[in-house]
Amino acid sequence: MKKIFFIAFVLTQLVSFGQQNETTRILFILDASNSMNTSWGGQSRIEAAKELLSKTVTELKGTPNLEVGLRVYGHQSPITATSQDCNDTKLEVPFARDNFDKIKYRLFSIEAKGTTPIARSLEAAAADFPDNKTRNVIILITDGLEACDNDPCVVAKKLKDKGVNVTPFVIGLGLDLSYLEKFNCIGNFTDAETKNAFEKVLKTVVSKALMNTTAQINLNTVDGLPLETNVTMFLYEAGTSNLKYTFVHTLNRYRNPDTLILDPKLNYDLVVNTTPRVEKKNISITKNTHNTIQVDAGQGEIQIRFLNATKPYQIDARVMKAEEMKTLNTQKIGERDRYLVGWYNVEILTLPRIYVAINVKQSTKAEINIKAPGKVKYAAGSRIVGQIFVENESDAWEWVCNLEDGASTGYIQLQPGAYHLVYRQKNLKKSEYTLEKDFRINSNKTTFLQL
Repeated sequence: MKKIFFIAFVLTQLVSFGQQNETTRILFILDASNSMNTSWGGQSRIEAAKELLSKTVTELKGTPNLEVGLRVYGHQSPITATSQDCNDTKLEVPFARDNFDKIKYRLFSIEAKGTTPIARSLEAAAADFPDNKTRNVIILITDGLEACDNDPCVVAKKLKDKGVNVTPFVIGLGLDLSYLEKFNCIGNFTDAETKNAFEKVLKTVVSKALMNTTAQINLNTVDGLPLETNVTMFLYEAGTSNLKYTFVHTLNRYRNPDTLILDPKLNYDLVVNTTPRVEKKNISITKNTHNTIQVDAGQGEIQIRFLNATKPYQIDARVMKAEEMKTLNTQKIGERDRYLVGWYNVEILTLPRIYVAINVKQSTKAEINIKAPGKVKYAAGSRIVGQIFVENESDAWEWVCNLEDGASTGYIQLQPGAYHLVYRQKNLKKSEYTLEKDFRINSNKTTFLQL
């Protein structure tokens, strides 16, 4: 039941958003049904809701062009084993200028006792708003499901006829949220499972009520569908390094981009942190409407893996855009990472190096398969210097690596193939003491060299 706490907390943080000329009316509908008497820590749910909603109203006091009202249900007639009063819903404090204290005082005396007539309360709320010339919003605070029969779509028509924008909130534990799908014809609803998630949700909804300016960022596939998501986005004040908003892009339960609240007084530079990142400059936000920002961000995946490894090997790969030397990402073999659609060069940091050009396509996985490495272990009677060469496709010896200078033993992880070791004792100062040794490396095997 901790979610009740967060509705009050977040609302108190959002008073500054209501600085507009147009009047906004917010009707709080409070659940005072018997289930709200359930214990929550050292107090009941209803006492926590009353206390924190009262605090919210106090913080909203003084917000320009804002009127609030209070409707309560389930507080007049006690529920029994044989009866429930489905008409138990009442507008306790009508809309008026500066009625915040009245709401606080009325909350103090409310007791939870009855049933849960959500639909009838929403239906009655249509008459609570004096007219449809203002921005009208309902915020429903409940811990239970509908307990009476009614048709939500009939309610929806009555609300829409009054120009009422309904945002149902479900606050509580163990609720069957699938029921609220029936309210889709009324408006949007949102649930959250964590404190941080709920805080963000409430910030969005209340900001929408007070600002009425929203936006969504469509991260589009190559087909123009807004289906890409789960990347961090930075919104800077245009032309500056002043970071105004940070979001992790989210698709809602209907697979649509989430609604954001942006200050319409500013233009923005958008950075979408895909790999590579996408930038969009000087974005303007139209006030009092829903804005859609389109970004081309089609992505696929690259996966590099061993074909025949019998144990894990820690090898990285460097990914670059085609014809560019800058490293975009260092990816471990065996992992999958997402990239924008296009051509990439991949340098796999094996010995010897493996270079691959690969085309990343929309919503597909581009695979690079390589053979598992093996090892060479060497031991010499004295300290040596030397280098290892591999036989390449042209039957020429190509440098791979140097031995540790002055070491007498060591081991090196190499890809399968034919190798040539050239070395001499370090303390012998003539080139004629150079020695050579051929060897072969097989996957998952260790080759021993006695030098």
